[in-house]
Amino acid sequence: MGSTKNLVYSLLAVLGMVAVLVLLVPRVDRVGGPPQDVHGTAVEVAEQTGWPIVEPTGLPEDWTPTSVRYVRGTDGFMTWHVGYETPSGTFVAVEQTQDPSAAWVRAQTNRAPREGDLEIGGLTWGKYVRDGKVQNSLLSLPTTGSGELATLVTGTATFEEMTTYIEHLQPVE
Repeated sequence: MGSTKNLVYSLLAVLGMVAVLVLLVPRVDRVGGPPQDVHGTAVEVAEQTGWPIVEPTGLPEDWTPTSVRYVRGTDGFMTWHVGYETPSGTFVAVEQTQDPSAAWVRAQTNRAPREGDLEIGGLTWGKYVRDGKVQNSLLSLPTTGSGELATLVTGTATFEEMTTYIEHLQPVE
């Protein structure tokens, strides 16, 4: 029959093997998603909708695409979305829809208050800042009913990073 002493030895042997496994098995800091085909999806959505959507082109290599989709959003508005991780590890995305409602704008900006305007690339962008949840947004909103697309750049990125992103947005061809 066994004794308490043998039980302790067995427990130490098992813990030793677990420690060796933990030390030897490689671990990653984070898991990336599958590669995103931003341009291919953008061309498909542009052809499908007839919308003059934009996509980021010519961004430095350390900007990583994380998400690309065309989905129904707030108030049923179909929304074009392309998200990137910035070199600093923050997130920035462009969202576009046609003639959005005020509810769509509130939802996409996470109900952030408007804090003035910025001029970027010849357009006036409304600046929205949500401090509690750290979300910044820049919105270029055409005249209601014009049929033009509203373009929102949003995420945890700084306004400087968002400006870089906006400067690389080009119509899909």
